[in-house]
Amino acid sequence: MKEGPDISQVATLIGDPARANMLTALMAGKALTAGELAGEAGITLPTASGHLRKLETGGLILARKQGRHKYFTLAGPEIAHLLEVLMGFASARGHLRTRTGPRDGALRGARVCYNHLAGEAGVQMFDAMMAREYLGLAAQGLTVTDSGRRFVTDLGIDLDGLQAKRRPLCRECLDWSERRSHLAGSLGRGLFELMLRENWLEKTPGTRIVTFRPSGLKRFTDLFGPPPPL
Repeated sequence: MKEGPDISQVATLIGDPARANMLTALMAGKALTAGELAGEAGITLPTASGHLRKLETGGLILARKQGRHKYFTLAGPEIAHLLEVLMGFASARGHLRTRTGPRDGALRGARVCYNHLAGEAGVQMFDAMMAREYLGLAAQGLTVTDSGRRFVTDLGIDLDGLQAKRRPLCRECLDWSERRSHLAGSLGRGLFELMLRENWLEKTPGTRIVTFRPSGLKRFTDLFGPPPPL
């Protein structure tokens, strides 16, 4: 294509296996150092530094210096959304880099997608909120209904504060394992942070997996219907 966006530049950046591994590691929403990302990619630190410069120049990641260390994060939720869609496309066509194992089921059950809940649990929450008409579709896309405003406010979420942010309040994100939508945007992040803050679930170190505590699982079930299998 001679005019319009040049997708080949972005595709080249993501297409390298080492860079793809580093980007996937950052999908957990945690800032990581170059050394940590080198370990994720299975490469040396000097090689990782070169890859990180390319990703930063390409606008896929951000670097933040804190003290003597430099930390890297995804450049924003739109990058996470792009990666999630690519993962779904690859998974649907059998392009899997490792054999499935015990962790695969847990990853599909509930995981973090940058800053919101994904997997079977995330899809279940989205479906429940649509069925109960807490969310609706309008000309501008996904929106929070009046009953939805009351619901999230009763949970203790500052909806007005979320709406004041520059990011979209709510947005559909195509789940790579379920190939259906889960909830992203400021509201998706707010609900996930609520679950962490109130100890519904906990993150599994070194992975994107999140695990529900028994009390949190009951709360999730009460609000959003059947939970993901344990």
